[in-house]
Amino acid sequence: MLKRLVPVALVAVALGIGVVGCSSKKKGTGADESGTGSGITEEGVTPGGSLDRYKQGEELGADGGEKGPLTDINFAFDSYDLDDDARGVLRSDADWLKEHPESRVEIEGHCDERGTVEYNLALGAKRAKAAKDYLVTLGIAASRLGTISYGEELPLCREHTEACWSENRRCHFVVLNQ
Repeated sequence: MLKRLVPVALVAVALGIGVVGCSSKKKGTGADESGTGSGITEEGVTPGGSLDRYKQGEELGADGGEKGPLTDINFAFDSYDLDDDARGVLRSDADWLKEHPESRVEIEGHCDERGTVEYNLALGAKRAKAAKDYLVTLGIAASRLGTISYGEELPLCREHTEACWSENRRCHFVVLNQ
């Protein structure tokens, strides 16, 4: 009897591993249909954001591609923790958002080129979420804030130096209706 149960148990374990190891693709969590890696987003790619401008051939400058009223924040290597400087910038950004209650913002999480594409997309998403969560604690409605991760795909700087990489580890804020 025990000899018959062992093969059945092994098949059940193998099937269980196969089910756990294979997951279906969820909305907004990977590459777009062209396979170019549109990023991770809660709401989907919003027209007018950095990716939209990049696809139209606009070069992204030191301000992330646009001069807006909100200031970018930067992160340490391999981190999504907000330091004191980032919190100060976000407090100023929150003040502007309180003065402009009709404005919606897309928070873009970016990374440097080190790490895998998947890791950087996840890290960018965590950076954008950390910024969003802090803005919410400052009184900004979560419904006004969208997030997206571009990982390493839209760098500000393309040199292979620490100074350049530190510029790319950021959250950029795009005001969608100003």
